[in-house]
Parts: sequence; structure tokens; C-alpha cells
Amino acid sequence: MAQTTQAALQNAFDFAQSQVRTILSSYPSNYYPMYTVGGKFGRDRKRWTHWCDGFFPGMMFLFADETGESFWLDKAISYSTPLEDRQYDRAVHDLGFIFFSTYLHWERLGGPKDRIEPVLIQAGKTMAMRFMEKGQYLRSFVEPASLFIDIMMNVGTIFNAGALIGDDHLLAIAHRHCETTRRCLVRGDGSTSHEALFDTNTGECLRQSTHQGFRGDSCWSRGLAWSLYGFTRSYKQTGRAEFLETAELNAEYYLTHTPADGVTPWDYDAPEAGPLARSQVDTSAAAIAASGLLDLADLVSDPVKGNSYRQFALTSLNSLSVKYLGSQTSEFEGILNGGVYHIHKDLGIHEAVLFGEYFFVEALHKALGYYKRPAAEAVVGPYPETSLPDWAKRWEDGPTEESLPAPADDPNAKLITEATK
Repeated sequence: MAQTTQAALQNAFDFAQSQVRTILSSYPSNYYPMYTVGGKFGRDRKRWTHWCDGFFPGMMFLFADETGESFWLDKAISYSTPLEDRQYDRAVHDLGFIFFSTYLHWERLGGPKDRIEPVLIQAGKTMAMRFMEKGQYLRSFVEPASLFIDIMMNVGTIFNAGALIGDDHLLAIAHRHCETTRRCLVRGDGSTSHEALFDTNTGECLRQSTHQGFRGDSCWSRGLAWSLYGFTRSYKQTGRAEFLETAELNAEYYLTHTPADGVTPWDYDAPEAGPLARSQVDTSAAAIAASGLLDLADLVSDPVKGNSYRQFALTSLNSLSVKYLGSQTSEFEGILNGGVYHIHKDLGIHEAVLFGEYFFVEALHKALGYYKRPAAEAVVGPYPETSLPDWAKRWEDGPTEESLPAPADDPNAKLITEATK
């Protein structure tokens, strides 16, 4: 079973490379895909803040890491460097998506630190400028009163910058944002809301809301995946037990409510029928969650729980690789079908979406790395008898308890009993 899954994941990873090669040869060098329309890129109608631009080169960095091919590294760098000015972009809350997918990978693959780290530091500082003192959160791109669960995937840029330069102000902002998100967007059962709205005069959290989910009080699956992954990474960056607890709470909800094949509905509380039916999957949410679960599996102290996270992630990736790979749809230009960009605006529904593409490739890369881990050490055997003389090598067990005389039949025991009278 493990070999079959590994083969399916390797096939999906190889297919991902071929699809990205085709995009590179078919579209201009300044084109950054967002989502397909009818299976084709280049037709997307709404790009908003260009928040997905880091995902395309991000996949190329992952290909380079897995294969060692210089082609992928060169292409990844050439598509990443035009994004460099985005380190100053104050209009978005997505600088983690842009720079953790690109420059952080570049650094890990041996890129020039003197070029890369200043960009990562400035991206963290720019993100921190979104902090609302009244309410203690990083505001979304929508309005000052809005906090998105998505920002948990981007707050890591502030933790990273604060750690690199020892800036306590940056670190305090990142910690406070996580604390507020945990309190206002993560519910007691581990489900999440997409958005919280605040009174900007008092900082009071007024209510939960949504732009992407079925209702303000429903659990939009991609938002749950952002939270699970985001709190897992925040724990890795800080070691704070509360963040790990939140990630595990999200994981508990996710494993309990996701179908057995590991592919999520677009919203867990969506109706059974109609245009917003629960039957519409969101493969991007499953891919994001799988990547987060693989990280979480290595962080929890309970090996049984860790194994359950890892196996569910592998099940999800196998289902995505077998049921939703783009190779199963004629002339499909994406890697992963079945994603949802914005269901209410009828954008990118049951299509390839770049965040789904990237996190699917990232999760495949992590899973294939897991399969390559060295096997557990062999069971330790007894110490050899070579140092013993021959007469000592004759092994005889001592008497069993049953063969020893009972005290009543032992004359020595009777003497001791009489002496104590």
C-alpha cells in the first residue's frame, strides 16, 4: 500500500513539472498564472492584489530542491526577482505568500543571504505596518476593521524578520496577532471563521463574517486549512504551546469532518443541494491541509497522534493524485483540478488555482521526503558470548518459582519461624 501511494505521489510530482514546463513555453515570461477557466490559464478575469504571484516560481524552487536540476533553480530565480519591490507593498496582507514561497526557498537552496535577507526583513516590517493597535490584529486588505484567517499564513514573515534582527516590537506584533486570531476566529470545536470584524474605535470584536464561506458562522474549508498550517508554522517559529494546541484543535476538526478520502467540501456547513452544495469539493483546501498536517505530525509529542496526521495527509495526497490530477481532463493546463477560487463570484470553480497548485507540490515534496527517510534502526540483539570460556557458554535457567519448596515444607523456614516466637 505504501509503495502504491508513493508511486502515485511521484507520478503527480513528475506531472506537475511537465505542466509547469508547458506554461513556461506557452505564455510570456512576465505571466504569473492565477486560476484556469475551462481548464486554460490566461483567461482569469479578476486578479485583485496579485497575491498569488509567488506561487508559480515557488513551485520551481520545490522542483529544484527535489531534482537538483539547475533549469528549475534558474527559472525560479528569474520569476522571483521581478517581485522584489513587493517587499514595500502595503496594500496586501499576503507578503508571506509572495516571499516565503520564493525568497525563503531561494535562501534555503544556498542563495545569496546578503541579497535575500534584507528583502525578507523588509517584507516582515511592511506586514507589521498593518497592525491595528485597537484590537491587536493585522488588518486584511479589505478594510481596517477586518481580520482574515488567511493572515495566519503571512504573519510568519514578521516572526522571521523579528528573529533575524532581534526586533522585539516586530515579535510582539506577531504574537498579538496570533493571540487575537486564536480568540476571535478559532472556535472551541476547532472550526474557524473566515473573518472577524472589529470596532476600530474601541478594538472590540463585533462578529464573525465571511467573504468566501457559506455563512459567517460556517467553516470554510480553505480557511480551516490556513489556520491549521499557520498555527503549526507559528509554533515552529516561537515554541509557544498555545499555538500548537490550536493547530491540533484545527486538525481534530479536520480529521473528524473531512470525508475518508481526505478531499474536503468547499465549506463544511454548505447545504446538501443547490448551487452552493457541499458536494463541490475544494482540492486546494485538501492540499494546504495535507502540507500542514505533515509538518504537524513531526511536531506533536504523541507518536500515535502524529502518525494519524501523517497517514491522513498521505491519504489526501493519494486521492488528489488519483482522482483530481489534471492529466485526467483533456487539454487541462493545471496540475490539480477541483479547486475553488471564489465560489460566490463564480470565479475558478472546479478549476486549477495557483495556491492549490503550489501547496499540492509542496505537500508532495514533503511526502516524498518522508518516504526517503532512513528506516528505523534494527532491533538490538543480545551481546555475543565470545568473551566467555566454553564451560560458561552452557546456559541453564535457574529454578522456577513453582519448583522452589513452599515455606511450610522448608526446614530452614521452620527454624526461622520458631526463633522469632
